[in-house]
Amino acid sequence: MNGFTFTSFLTSNIDIDKNVLDELIQKCKHVTIAKNNFLLRQGEICKSAFFVEQGLLRQFSIDEKGKEHILQFAPESWFVTDRESVYFNQPSNYFIQALEDSTLLQIDENFILSLAEQNKSFLAFNNKLLHNHIRYLQKRITQLLSATAEERYLDFIKIYPDILLRVPQAMVASYLGITPESLSRVRKELAGKNFKK
Repeated sequence: MNGFTFTSFLTSNIDIDKNVLDELIQKCKHVTIAKNNFLLRQGEICKSAFFVEQGLLRQFSIDEKGKEHILQFAPESWFVTDRESVYFNQPSNYFIQALEDSTLLQIDENFILSLAEQNKSFLAFNNKLLHNHIRYLQKRITQLLSATAEERYLDFIKIYPDILLRVPQAMVASYLGITPESLSRVRKELAGKNFKK
């Protein structure tokens, strides 16, 4: 799978001099992480955001009964962080783990501030990213409270079209807030509906 660099991501979304951007990005840290290793563990303070250039991450929590709850998958060109931990300097409630060997750009707050100072359009773009993230989380909450398992699954496919090929079904079920058995039933029912068409 071809990676999508952070430079490409920014230059395709905002008007910025590539030389200025390259100079700033040199101050960021490129990280490679092997499958199953962790960028963040519950109880640690998250210091950075991570942009996925290649690979796949997941952000999840573990409840008191030992059950995993996946908040987010982060494939190529996605960001992942614990915003609460970063901005309030509090121990994280989450783990961030690589599900594949991954190449990332580690982005700290100083980079964001430097880029915002040099390019006003980045400030607006970053604000848009933040609001999109809030919108995504609000939609997730509403779905978990009121949508059927089938509706959640269909929305999952729209957001993450290739994740089903890259992670175990149990992880998809965890993200959807249903059991693996329920997910199998939903997929079987949908396959039956499509077959009848």
